[in-house]
Amino acid sequence: MKTMTSALFAGILAVGTLAAAGCQSTPSTTAPVTHPVTNKDLQSYNWQLVDAKRSNGNKVTQLFFNPSKPLILSFNTTSSGNRVTFVNTCNNMGAEYSVVNGNVQLSNMISTMMACPEPQASFDTATLATVNGKYSFNRDANNVPMLTITNSNQVAYFKGIAK
Repeated sequence: MKTMTSALFAGILAVGTLAAAGCQSTPSTTAPVTHPVTNKDLQSYNWQLVDAKRSNGNKVTQLFFNPSKPLILSFNTTSSGNRVTFVNTCNNMGAEYSVVNGNVQLSNMISTMMACPEPQASFDTATLATVNGKYSFNRDANNVPMLTITNSNQVAYFKGIAK
């Protein structure tokens, strides 16, 4: 009788546990949908750097020395074509850009040549290393537009901010 009661109790406990588990909802693990970058995506926002990590997972600290002046990418059309400006760098820096089959291509990179002190000089150098790579566009869980730039050395994440 004791064995039968124990078996019955174990069965009821198992059914109760399964029923309770069935009533719980599981969080969505759907990854954000990435699509090829368009000129409209780039020019609709200014892009503020929020994170950058090297291939080994370490933060690119040179890009975060002054939190009040983050790296911002500003894409615009000018009379001479499409240009991107790198905001908050010590030197005035920018490049021409084009979007070809969803890929951003930078060319004719320009920079003033001021002798910037550290850590601003390292910020400028890290900026140039960050903006070259594969660009992708998506929206985060809060529907904030995100621009990701990936290259063989690092991955950088920029959030869209109103112009």
